[in-house]
Amino acid sequence: MANADTIAAIATPSGAGGIGIVRVSGPRTRAIAQALTGKIARTRKVYFCPFRDGDEAILDRGLALFFPAPASFTGEDVLELHAHGSPVVLNWLLRRVCELGARRARPGEFSERAFLNGKLDLAQAEAVADLIAAGSEAAARAALRSLEGDFSESVRALFEALTHLRAWLEAALDFPEEDFAHEEQDFLSAPQLADGLARLNAQLAELLAAARRGVRLRDGLHVVIVGRPNVGKSSLLNALAHSERAIVTEIAGTTRDVLRETVNLDGIVLTLADTAGLRESGDVVEAEGMRRAHAELGRADVAILVTDSAHEQTDSILLGSAPPGAARILVHNKIDRSGEPAHRAVNESGEIHIWLSARTGAGLDLLREELKCLAGHGEASQGAFSARARHVQALQDVAAHLQASQEHLQQRTGELAAEELRQAQQVLGEITGRFSSDDLLGRIFSTFCIGK
Repeated sequence: MANADTIAAIATPSGAGGIGIVRVSGPRTRAIAQALTGKIARTRKVYFCPFRDGDEAILDRGLALFFPAPASFTGEDVLELHAHGSPVVLNWLLRRVCELGARRARPGEFSERAFLNGKLDLAQAEAVADLIAAGSEAAARAALRSLEGDFSESVRALFEALTHLRAWLEAALDFPEEDFAHEEQDFLSAPQLADGLARLNAQLAELLAAARRGVRLRDGLHVVIVGRPNVGKSSLLNALAHSERAIVTEIAGTTRDVLRETVNLDGIVLTLADTAGLRESGDVVEAEGMRRAHAELGRADVAILVTDSAHEQTDSILLGSAPPGAARILVHNKIDRSGEPAHRAVNESGEIHIWLSARTGAGLDLLREELKCLAGHGEASQGAFSARARHVQALQDVAAHLQASQEHLQQRTGELAAEELRQAQQVLGEITGRFSSDDLLGRIFSTFCIGK
């Protein structure tokens, strides 16, 4: 996709450094390179040369690298100027490049051109920003796998399977007299459709679980601590945060509002939220605190229910506001009083139980390891790729369309089933940019840093 204008930006972070880079992309790149350096730009040849202003005065000396279209990051002619990393020098160079016919790039415009020119799909372009912003080795590796196309390949495989199923159903609808079926009722109940939908749903469920792990690696975990008053929720927050962040007393109901603390756990960012104790109360302030607690729980990635042996069976109902995809951990606190050893267990329904003491710290490592595992750290990060909340939402929407398609097939409304499959394919294509609106592209690339 040809762009009429040429863009330029400082591609290195702000502030002084040993080296700074000014990047140029577009149709005037060759002319700019020659005017600035006095050299005729040749393919992948590195020049050590002076950079001159309009009066032939030297702005700096450095390296000039030219990458011809289409074999460049953006798919256009690209020039990189490696100069001394003084903000003054870099701004001189940028200003001179703009005098020669370029304009200053918008945030993410280089990556946007790479996408528009077919060098990257949209998920890969987002992975560029994720790799730059990675806060841990696991997150960086996951972003690199997305940049290399692991996530995109999984989406494409699902897209192709969906295309095949759509083709079969629509052909059967258009040509019922052919070998697809002798009657509409036959092909709507054909095993090809049922088996195809079953395989699609299995593929989708696997990809959705992987995408959720990718979001957690990228964004960290939102961990909400709930429970009855005075079970040790605030003590647990303090222990995980290594600070006396929350007030702890023997008086029940000390916490009235949601208290948040950000914790870095081996590179994994945790946003911990301590909430008001959940119980029947006529106190207006305490009731509002409990309302906020339920609202906070509804946004949780991980819900930690702090309980004790006396209320373990009845306290599980307190997790009712947690979203379906949230992980649930039941923490049995105060083992320093009960005499139980610190340990971890998983019951028949898959619930994770951890016995610990927030006061003494016994068993806290078990909880930390569990949270790291849920965030995709360690062995769980092997093969993980980075993903974003919009990817998860898109995959959830695809699942809803597949479910609706299945229901229409059961109701013998084949045209509506085919339309749901078409909409599922449309939503799936938005992940990689096969189908995308200008508004979507604008929202995505506006979050990138300038020069990338």
